[in-house]
Amino acid sequence: MTDTRKKQILMTIILIIFAGVFAFILYYLFTRTSITELISKKPVATTTIPGLPISGERPEIIPGEEIDLVTGLPTAGEITKPGPAYTRPEAVEQISTNRAFYTDIQSEGGLRYHNVADGKFYKIKSDGTEEKLSNKIFYNVDGVSWANEKDIAVIEYPDGNNTIYNFETRKQVSIPKHWREFSFSPKDNEIGAKSMGLSETNRWLISVKNDGTETKLIEPMGNNANKVDISWSPSGQTIALSRTGDITGADREEVLFIGLNGENFKSLVVEGFDFRHNWSPTGKNILFSTYSARSDYKPELWIAASFSDNIGSNRTLLNLNTWADKCTFAGETTLYCAVPTSMPRGAGMAPAIVNDVYDNLYKIDLKTHSKTIISLDGNYTLNSINYDEVTNKILFTTLNKNGIFKVNL
Repeated sequence: MTDTRKKQILMTIILIIFAGVFAFILYYLFTRTSITELISKKPVATTTIPGLPISGERPEIIPGEEIDLVTGLPTAGEITKPGPAYTRPEAVEQISTNRAFYTDIQSEGGLRYHNVADGKFYKIKSDGTEEKLSNKIFYNVDGVSWANEKDIAVIEYPDGNNTIYNFETRKQVSIPKHWREFSFSPKDNEIGAKSMGLSETNRWLISVKNDGTETKLIEPMGNNANKVDISWSPSGQTIALSRTGDITGADREEVLFIGLNGENFKSLVVEGFDFRHNWSPTGKNILFSTYSARSDYKPELWIAASFSDNIGSNRTLLNLNTWADKCTFAGETTLYCAVPTSMPRGAGMAPAIVNDVYDNLYKIDLKTHSKTIISLDGNYTLNSINYDEVTNKILFTTLNKNGIFKVNL
């Protein structure tokens, strides 16, 4: 082998060795730098945290009010609030085919109502049998206010005539046409009403015996009569609610509790307008609904204490869009409500907009605020709802079907 050939081979070997060493050095440097960077890299603090409100935009916290922090803070778009539990569809049974209006639960169980078709009043007993309360016919009834324990009612007519009718004694008493909006006391011995004189100075909140005698003037209403709701609480403490307190905000009202003897009770601040209410069985709590811009003008359900020095405390939003008069209490800690399956913006201002929307029945535990949907097969728009404690059933009427229906609980 020539010297030239030896030199070529040697140079080739040297180049190969050099290339290998150079490649190893490059690999070592890049790999070492990458690992070092990964180990030493620290999290970089951000100046803002998406999803939280900035200063000045936090939800207002009112003393004594439970705040729902899930709905009070904007979400990231993927986090959803846990929904209510769902039960299997319940069998809804029709127990009467009569056109029933002005329904009310009897103390011994069952339901009282007026049958528009024949003008008579009926009752459905707790055993399911139906019978007439009277053979007397009452045509063109425009309103009925039932007593709590006794079968007595104030019956109103479109021409302004009013009568107190005792179905037990068959005695009827006419009362003045200018009396409006009636409510029986817890013991049924008195009736609260508005006396609407022609002059504003002659408009009074009154009480009268259940036979129409012994009228008492309780409070003057003046030009605020349209802001007063006659509603005798089950506790007997309150005879009416008046939305005449000091306005505390653009979307707020202050509701005053009116007693029989000029008591200076605490008030209840409500968020929004179209205040509707429903007393708990003892009168110690009040369910109410209002709508506001904050709720997209949909009705919202709230509950608060309503007795003695506790009035207005523990005010809690129940996170359901429906009206208080579509709910019924089953004791102090359970509530059943008919909730529309859909509700457009502004429904609070025009409730008739959901007259063709079917309802679900919700059970609300007022201790835990947990909710359970009891499906009604999607075929009913409830007009009235009553809980029968004796039989543990929900009895209801609807806008889209004649008759009375029950749901076993």
